[in-house]
Amino acid sequence: MALISPLEFSRWMLFSMGVRIQVHHSKRLPRSPFLMISNHRSFLDAPLLVATAAQPVHFACHHYMSQVPVMNTVVEALGCFPLDGPKERGRTFFQQANQFLKSRHSIGVFPEGTNPMVELTAPDQISGFHRGFAHLALRAPVEDLHIVPTAIIALEEKQRDTVPFRVLGWFDPSEPLFQQPGLHPAVIYQKVAVIVGKPIAIGDLRQQYHGKTAGKAAMVLTDTCHTAVASLLKGGCY
Repeated sequence: MALISPLEFSRWMLFSMGVRIQVHHSKRLPRSPFLMISNHRSFLDAPLLVATAAQPVHFACHHYMSQVPVMNTVVEALGCFPLDGPKERGRTFFQQANQFLKSRHSIGVFPEGTNPMVELTAPDQISGFHRGFAHLALRAPVEDLHIVPTAIIALEEKQRDTVPFRVLGWFDPSEPLFQQPGLHPAVIYQKVAVIVGKPIAIGDLRQQYHGKTAGKAAMVLTDTCHTAVASLLKGGCY
């Protein structure tokens, strides 16, 4: 797997699983490094967005994915980087993300977190966003950074049960989601549409990101991005 690029691996993975893809407005993607965000229901979301961007995009993935055998090989081949464990408070995440941006590489974040993959939602629904990506964007060492809101809409899919939650808990005991009975569900796309939204500039908010106003600036940016992705999902591509 190390012999091919994350883009090539993403395309191979989607092709091998027979995923049919419709991409809308890909020309909106900036030429400069960007931060891609999207709704998140499937393990296929990261390769799907890498294929959409037609370039490597380093996605943050859940901590346990770097611990589970086979899964850790896949996320490495995709060029993903794991989020921190709960005791690290995001330090490694910010360091790795900033290093990619300094090298003029784009990154991706799923602001909903893991919950929609465990408690499956409808294809057109979206959960609340965590604010970590907003703080990252506002602190990023790239002056021309834009956030690219993106929507993934499953037009045809299958849902299957996979491994017991308790087994995943062996590899990441700190994750509360794994301390439950039952099997981890998986969404497998058969036909999917990806809609690229208009890039969001963050220049003005950066001027407000200091002192007591930093939290408010991050909240405003989070809400703006959530609204953008929700609108893309609602508008669809039909």
